[in-house]
Amino acid sequence: MQLYQSNQIKIHNSLTGKKEVFKPINEGHVGMYVCGPTVYSNVHLGNVRTFMSFDMIFRYLKHLGYKVRYVRNITDAGHLENDADVGEDKITKKARLEQIEPMEVVQRYTVDFHNILNTLNFLPPSIEPTATGHIIEQIELINKIIDNGFAYEINGSVYFDVHKFNETNDYGKLSKRKLEDLIHNTRALDGQSDKKNPQDFALWKKAEPQHIMRWPSPWGDGFPGWHLECTAMSTKYLGETFDIHGGGMDLKFPHHECEIAQNEAAIGKSPVNYWMHANMLELNGQRMSKTTGNTINPNELLSGNNDKMSKAYSPSVIRFFMAQSSYRSVLDLTDDGLKASEKGYNRLMEAINLLPKLNTSKTSSIKIEDWKQKCYDAMNDDFNSPILIAQLFEATKYINQIKEGKETLTAEDLGLLKDTMNAFVFDVLGLRNEAETSSGTDKLTGAVEVLIKLRQEARANKDFAMSDKIRDELAEVGIQLKDGKDGTTFSVN
Repeated sequence: MQLYQSNQIKIHNSLTGKKEVFKPINEGHVGMYVCGPTVYSNVHLGNVRTFMSFDMIFRYLKHLGYKVRYVRNITDAGHLENDADVGEDKITKKARLEQIEPMEVVQRYTVDFHNILNTLNFLPPSIEPTATGHIIEQIELINKIIDNGFAYEINGSVYFDVHKFNETNDYGKLSKRKLEDLIHNTRALDGQSDKKNPQDFALWKKAEPQHIMRWPSPWGDGFPGWHLECTAMSTKYLGETFDIHGGGMDLKFPHHECEIAQNEAAIGKSPVNYWMHANMLELNGQRMSKTTGNTINPNELLSGNNDKMSKAYSPSVIRFFMAQSSYRSVLDLTDDGLKASEKGYNRLMEAINLLPKLNTSKTSSIKIEDWKQKCYDAMNDDFNSPILIAQLFEATKYINQIKEGKETLTAEDLGLLKDTMNAFVFDVLGLRNEAETSSGTDKLTGAVEVLIKLRQEARANKDFAMSDKIRDELAEVGIQLKDGKDGTTFSVN
């Protein structure tokens, strides 16, 4: 029996504004799509917060025994400045400024994105499709929407007819906006003369002569609209209707609203059963903004090389800090908050390191089974990580009381406590025991330094065969020695 069979999850569905019991379309299987980054710059820390929320959700679903297909895309084309239908492609603009190919920009920042997420101990998604890898699927989707009467082509561009769609459907149901209000609040923008109405959005844009990224289509050379890629890729890999679609709160309108409209216009079905939105990350009580200088990127936070924080913070402390707030709450990143999280994280790790050293008794004075259920209750309630962490701190109190002889546990209950702590701290929250990691690194350094010393002695004795043997055998296991004027150093590949 899998854990999901005895754990009922409730998810806050952005579409209805209510917590709803989670019932996957196919029992034991979950399809989840999360909007990934547009790779034209280093990944934003606010985006990291969103992806971390869904990494935790992915981890918990897997922990419960669900087979999860988690799809998170890479936007490598079609995303214009200010998320509009006019202006310059963000990737093309960066390529032009740096005088490099657009795909060099894509490669550079995709690698940066993966490096940051690996450092922060993210699990990779099941599938990571790219917009440029699915041009054919996007063209096919546009053809369906045109055939169904909800899009029109003009001067080589194709636009979604929002007004026509709204005659039989509810455009705005996710963001709770009415089309009449959108019409009233629309300001006149240059370059929108091709559209029937300002609210219409691009499915395909004609590429002007200077536009580098372009593909052939039935309407001429061009590139897909931003909203289209997620509809094409999510339905390709997860089906016409799937379980969970996630992303940042800022994507609810227009991006996710347009995804729903495209799917209903093309296929006649609402694409998603549960819409989930992670809230914003602020910095020192204010919105993060490059223009005001109120910003910090993940590398700066990890290295301490910034003017916003007093020190560097480790990957697990950053994860722990973010997990202490509900994914649906605005989170304020501050130095004091991170320091407090560092203390809490260290307390938690100290307790976990004490577990193997605890003595057992013939009786238990603590009801571990009840405590364990509270951990599951927290995560089952819309993935409430702050309440889970409160329960983990309750367990640290138990551990210290057992160590001091004030409470007792049987061997069986101690085993249950260990297993539950490890499951929620490491598997679900994705923390690492950094003391163990650094201890392992220190031991490796010490061992290699002993071998370097033996090699130096061999060279001093003119035993060059032994010297070369030590160097070559270390190289075979990925440890490179480098001789310099200040001695021998090493690096691990």
